[in-house]
Amino acid sequence: MGAHCFWVAAEQLPLAHTLYPDAMFSPRISAPQQYSGRRFETSDAARELLRGRLQAVGPVTATSLDALLALPDGSATAALMSLEGEGFVMRGQFSNAAAADDARATADAAEPEWCERRLLARISRYTIRTLRAQVEPLASADFMRFLLEWQGVTREPKGEGPQSLAAVLEQLEGFEIPAVAWERDVLPARLQHYDPAWLDTLCLSGRVLWARLDPPKGMVAGPVRSTPISLISRAHFPLWRSFSQRQRSEITLSSSARAIADQLTTRGASFFDDLLRGAGLLQAQAESALGELVAAGLVSADSFGGLRALLLPLEAKRKLANRGRRIALFGLEEAGRWSLLHPDADAQDPTADPELVEQIAWRLLQRYGVVFRRMLTREAPWLPPWHLLLRVLRRLESQGHVRGGRFVAGVSGEQYALPDAVPAMRAIRQRPPDGTLISLSAADPLNLLGIVTPGERLAALSGNRLVLRDGVPIAMQSAGESRFIVSLSVPEEWTVRNALLRRSAVSERDRRTSDLRASPDR
Repeated sequence: MGAHCFWVAAEQLPLAHTLYPDAMFSPRISAPQQYSGRRFETSDAARELLRGRLQAVGPVTATSLDALLALPDGSATAALMSLEGEGFVMRGQFSNAAAADDARATADAAEPEWCERRLLARISRYTIRTLRAQVEPLASADFMRFLLEWQGVTREPKGEGPQSLAAVLEQLEGFEIPAVAWERDVLPARLQHYDPAWLDTLCLSGRVLWARLDPPKGMVAGPVRSTPISLISRAHFPLWRSFSQRQRSEITLSSSARAIADQLTTRGASFFDDLLRGAGLLQAQAESALGELVAAGLVSADSFGGLRALLLPLEAKRKLANRGRRIALFGLEEAGRWSLLHPDADAQDPTADPELVEQIAWRLLQRYGVVFRRMLTREAPWLPPWHLLLRVLRRLESQGHVRGGRFVAGVSGEQYALPDAVPAMRAIRQRPPDGTLISLSAADPLNLLGIVTPGERLAALSGNRLVLRDGVPIAMQSAGESRFIVSLSVPEEWTVRNALLRRSAVSERDRRTSDLRASPDR
């Protein structure tokens, strides 16, 4: 047939005669008797020809099929759409045409590809199996080194300014941390020369808000300092709120707290002075009532200064003011407006929506780089259950958005990672340990003692601390008592105690200097 030469099975001769009526057949044979009486319309013949062809080739474009099979332009597209309607083929972008060597693949890069459904499933399984085989698992210590780098604790240089803070908060979004630990421990560990004004700027601009997501059950108890608080993008607040409010319960409030809540319900967002006048309370009563409402997860303020002001009792602030201390200037008057966080009474169960579960899965992947069941131990109990997250992660892996494999040794169950995390873990494996000591608050998300690293768990309280050396826990402080997890020399113990007390990272150079000063031979 012109410049084209095809091999045709004898049983397909009726189909070939329909598509190529002017073709010359050599040798001239007849179709088997059971096939000789078959008659085709041209469109049906093209469809059946492509049905057989697609079972033998991978992803291919309609244009290339028209050229390869000498069909009129557009014939392959119509036949493929008919096969798509049957569920026989699937349409999409399945191969990287930009990396192809031939000019035809490059020219057709923007054109959709077609692939037989079962063949596509086999290709997907082989691809996933190959990618998983390329992963070499990290030891727990190396994985902790990766997490410290991933969350910016050991990254050099560290970020600085409101934009860097916004990136940190995006990574920690939805994680509940005792209120006092945010600015004392967690944020300074990830930013260079952390300034509280950066957080106030983000809150006042409306980009970030602070709130307690998981309300207490029954009577509100405990100081504001230990209240678990999350810093959340205002755009994502409805998402986190919908999951945290799945199991709402009645909260018993004091009369002062109810008076403040009634004022906010009636007048809307209000400044502190307006709340004082409207509720008819003394300043100390109003401050205590706001602290109770914060601990109940019912109110928030325009600025983080509102929460900051509640961390110190009024009497303590007065004593500091008498001494001329600047911290006393952070009062409730500078907090901006206070507003109620209204629960959505008509909200449906968010776990029934795969798209909402997928958004949570992306937030967890961004936080840790690698997600597996044990990694969620420190996360809020109201997050989607693991089996729902697993279903979403498997789908994302099939779509090529995440990587599956064995990334962390000694951890059972399925593991999934962001593509960017895989080379970062490989780089950590190749980087030799440098002896750096990292001191973390036990309230920090990276307190994974007994979860990722071996050993007993350390309660996530702001007063407890943990020291790691090259990703290995070596000491902890609990209830004011320091305890060493591994055996250390006397100079090393002195250095590690300093790291626990001054809440900072100690480099190997500093450690050697400290060892020289502490050595009895000097």
